[in-house]
Amino acid sequence: MVFSSPLFLFLFLPVVLTVYAVLPGVRTRNFWLLLVSLAFYAWGEVGFILLLLASTVMNYLLGLWVDRSEKPASRKLAVAVAIFVNIGLLAFFKYANFAVSMVNAVCGSLNLPPVTAAHVPLPIGISFFTFHALSFIIDIYRRKWHATTDPKDVALYIFFFPQLIAGPILRWSGIAPQLLQRTMSRDLFAEGVRRFTGGLAKKMLIANAVAVPADQIFALPANELSPAVAWFGVLCYTLQIYFDFSGYSDMAVGLGKMFGFTFIENFQFPYISQSIREFWRRWHISLSSWFRDYLYIPLGGNRISGARTHFNLLIVFFLCGLWHGASWTFVMWGLYHGVFLVLERTRFGRVMEHCPRPLRHAYAVFVVMMGWVLFRANTFGGAKIFFAALAGLGHVNAAQPLARYAENQALWAIALGIPFSGPLWGWIKSQCARLVGALPSPGRLALQTLGATLEIALVVALLLVSSAWLAGGTYNPFIYFRF
Repeated sequence: MVFSSPLFLFLFLPVVLTVYAVLPGVRTRNFWLLLVSLAFYAWGEVGFILLLLASTVMNYLLGLWVDRSEKPASRKLAVAVAIFVNIGLLAFFKYANFAVSMVNAVCGSLNLPPVTAAHVPLPIGISFFTFHALSFIIDIYRRKWHATTDPKDVALYIFFFPQLIAGPILRWSGIAPQLLQRTMSRDLFAEGVRRFTGGLAKKMLIANAVAVPADQIFALPANELSPAVAWFGVLCYTLQIYFDFSGYSDMAVGLGKMFGFTFIENFQFPYISQSIREFWRRWHISLSSWFRDYLYIPLGGNRISGARTHFNLLIVFFLCGLWHGASWTFVMWGLYHGVFLVLERTRFGRVMEHCPRPLRHAYAVFVVMMGWVLFRANTFGGAKIFFAALAGLGHVNAAQPLARYAENQALWAIALGIPFSGPLWGWIKSQCARLVGALPSPGRLALQTLGATLEIALVVALLLVSSAWLAGGTYNPFIYFRF
């Protein structure tokens, strides 16, 4: 079940919110959220419910072991077991097929018979599920928060439906206090509705519109891919992946607010960055900060030699790429970003810091867009074809006309997507607030009332338009569901 579907919007969410609002006490409400979260996941992955529940019980017991052990060796052993089991489950379900294909490639080169193995299905959201479980154990080990005696708290932390499928990646130390005490207020609920509606509009009005030409262009054969069409395809995918994933994150954060929870923000306008280092402080913040706190800093962070720091960065981004998928293109995408992060710590980075801001911004956006080619391509061969087309080096004899893909719907989405990928809306609101604040009291109150009314009207309009696009069949799955 996805957020941008009629079933979720008009049946599941209203029922969940209505029952939640009338239930007494935080414990009763938590139990209700756990039940509906299990139903939410079972809607698409019923076969894996027992597996994930068993993993949750195991992590609950390991958390108690870590929390109650006085001996450091015993606590470290529990953490080691938790890491081994959780990463082992992730590796089996996500990388078993990949490993078999690599072995068979080697066997083929050596004229050996291929290895036969049953296809292993991939549970939806297992990468996010695994990182939540590891955060639970490590936060207890670091004494950032204690283990709970109620396994339902652990289950809700992991299965809570707003963030279960595609994040943001939560920390036990951040959510555990909210499981014990939180409040629902009219202002918080209204903010949640605004965030959810804004995220839905990002997905339906922009991401879905540019997804169509992006998919079509990346599927073109080499002899039909002209430079203009290739650049248009990269632009569309650059906007698609941002508005698709940030739209989901906005909806998740908004849903959390509706139930009284505060989630970590996952995006801070990454396309306004002036370096790749800044980009990763703004893009998928919950993932980059997870790798920083649970891997990069334990490896030594910035407290060691420059060469070791550079090596650690490459290790982190190798794993970041592998986390996204069992494909060498994802691995190369991660290493590609790691290389630029290393370069920005050398003289190259110091030179870039003295360049004009527009040049730094152009550099960052160009590097990110070229990275998206690797991310989107299914094979290195496909990426090579696309890079050649972008550079005008492809062998084109049956070029597709750009007008075939640059239709009105996509052009409108690009025209909205480029400015709104930055903090335009926040700037408009701040300027209006500044102008209103300079007025005398009677006029200020009238304009504040008008502004609030217009904001409500905008939210309602976005919800209606997005719902109309849903009814028109413009839905497609979220990109990050497969991770």
